[in-house]
Amino acid sequence: MTSTDAFIQEKIPPQFHDLVKMLRDLMRESAPQATEKVGYGMLMWSGRWPIAWITPGKEAISFGFRAGAYFEDPFGLLKGTGKHARNVKLKGPADVNREALRYYVRQALEHDGLEQ
Repeated sequence: MTSTDAFIQEKIPPQFHDLVKMLRDLMRESAPQATEKVGYGMLMWSGRWPIAWITPGKEAISFGFRAGAYFEDPFGLLKGTGKHARNVKLKGPADVNREALRYYVRQALEHDGLEQ
C-alpha cells in the first residue's frame, strides 16, 4: 500500500472512496506528468507548484485548484473566495462532470508550466 492509499484509508470517509478513486483516475489520465502525494494534510498533485488537491469534508469532497481564480469557467462549478484557489464540491460519483474537470486540470497544468 502506498502512502496515498494509506492516507485515503485513514483520512477519507469510506462513503467518498469511490469518488476519490474517480478523481485519482482522472488525474492520472489528464495530468500524468503531475506527481501524486500527500502534503499539507491532503491528497495533492504537484508539478513546479501544487496543481490540485482533494480535501474531505463531512458532506462532500473538495477538489481544489491552486490557480483556479484565473481559470475560464464556462461550467460554473468553481467556488471560493480566496485570492488564487478555487474548488469544486462533489458529494458522489454522479456529481463528477468529467469534461469540466478535465478542462480545469488542463488550465491548472498550463498555469504550472506542465502543459504538454
